[in-house]
Amino acid sequence: MKRPIHLLLAVGGFAALGWWAYDTLRDPPGLAFEVAAVSPVGDAQAGPAQASTRVVADPAPDDPAPAAAAPATRAPASAQAAAIGVESAPVETVALARTVSAVGTLRAAESVVIKPEIAGRIARIGFEGGQRVQRGDLLVALDADVLAAEVEQIRAELALARSNDQRTAELAERNFVSASARDQTAASLKILEARLKLAQARLAKTEIRAPFGGVLGLRNVSPGDYLKEGDALVALEDVSSMQVDLRLPERFLGQLRAGQAVEVELDAWPQRIFEARVEAVDVRVDADGRALTVRGRLPNPDAELRSGMFAKVTLTLSENPAAVVVPEEAITPVGAELFVYRIVDGKAFRTAVRTGQRRDGRVEIVEGLQPGGQVIVAGQAKIRHDGQPVRLVDARGRDVVAATAVRGG
Repeated sequence: MKRPIHLLLAVGGFAALGWWAYDTLRDPPGLAFEVAAVSPVGDAQAGPAQASTRVVADPAPDDPAPAAAAPATRAPASAQAAAIGVESAPVETVALARTVSAVGTLRAAESVVIKPEIAGRIARIGFEGGQRVQRGDLLVALDADVLAAEVEQIRAELALARSNDQRTAELAERNFVSASARDQTAASLKILEARLKLAQARLAKTEIRAPFGGVLGLRNVSPGDYLKEGDALVALEDVSSMQVDLRLPERFLGQLRAGQAVEVELDAWPQRIFEARVEAVDVRVDADGRALTVRGRLPNPDAELRSGMFAKVTLTLSENPAAVVVPEEAITPVGAELFVYRIVDGKAFRTAVRTGQRRDGRVEIVEGLQPGGQVIVAGQAKIRHDGQPVRLVDARGRDVVAATAVRGG
């Protein structure tokens, strides 16, 4: 008999608990219900369990406990939410050189291919390939026996002609010979003197000497070789200084002048830069390519450089010690115009600019900006109008400074 009563009490308790939960969710938050189930302890005759409910009213306004538990009220942040997060960079001034790059070719300051002026057989060679020589050093001697004999013959004839001229002059003073005979002997003497000079000049040409100091090329002849007039013997170059020739478009003509700095890079020495100076600008512009040739000169005291070497040349046209530059990311093209967004008092303003050269990720601003301000380098696409509030963020989107503290130029 007790078992059905216990089951009935348990069912009644669960029903009361369910009703309490339902009533709590249904009622307004200002009321709270406290539900207690009567324990089945006691006499079995007491009957079914009784559920009692107690209503707890809303606390009084001056109750401190609920006030402490209430959430704190936050000030509206609509102005902060309206500011667009952007990244910025300063407008800087740097020393910037205006340069132009081209390719060029090295040439020796003086260069010649030694050639004989007369034909003859090589009697002696006075050099070795790659040798350094001084001006006047003997390089090649041709067989001079025939020419030396001609010189001796003419000298003998000249001695006789001088004796005849002297006797004729004495006879002319005594009127023993005519004036015509006197003139003939004088003319014969002059002719022989001229023939002697000519023979001596030919004899001198059998010795080929260095016209200037320099370094010789490879020797390709041997003693006994027969040379004709104009046959190449050996190359001679003065490599104490070198010339570099480069071609530039004609639009640079007005910016070129002697003495401008030139940097020369060579494949043979990839880690070195050779300094040169503009020596001259060609007087003519090539009509085919509309280009002009510029020649620079650079020292070569150690004879490291050679003619014909390929050179990468950078010519400095002008230097600006205080050029205004911004990062390339700050430039925003709109049609044919270029703009940047300046930050002024926490707001973005679009500004038209005119750019110059680009170098190392930065762009020269020729017109439109003054140094000292801030420009936007990321986030320009989110700006819809001039004067839109912005705030500075880093690459991860985190605020780095309050927008109201940003001052621009």
